[in-house]
Amino acid sequence: MQINNRKRAVKLKQVFFIISAVFAVAALIFFFIDLLALALISIGVFSLWYIYFHVADYQFIEYSDENNKVRLRFYKAISFGNPNFNEIEFLHPILKNALFENSIFGKMSDLTLFVKTKRGVAEYPSVSLSALCKADRQKMANSIDNIISQMK
Repeated sequence: MQINNRKRAVKLKQVFFIISAVFAVAALIFFFIDLLALALISIGVFSLWYIYFHVADYQFIEYSDENNKVRLRFYKAISFGNPNFNEIEFLHPILKNALFENSIFGKMSDLTLFVKTKRGVAEYPSVSLSALCKADRQKMANSIDNIISQMK
């Protein structure tokens, strides 16, 4: 099975930058026409907007469980400069556990994978699944749960 949220990640990035530009232009206009209070309010609202996207941590996700391998590629959808591409890849038999953490009424979700190594169990850094739709999150959870149950 393959899951890819490229279209949604691109749309989120476009929305972020368009609305950010609107706030920046509005703040400049308010500043130049001597409405300092409205300029400061625009800057404050932009700050909240930026913090929301930073906390939500929307990421491009590409997941595959084919050929007896789990492959998870991801990078931040909202970033300034070049994004840092990350990839997690391992064979099905070494997957030990997976932890799905939901917050803010299930709108934000993180995935942490645990794999068996020669020295014990290793934990991969959490990956934000917030940019995935709920159906894709459920498909991914089912896929990972099936892999774990087959290996027991």
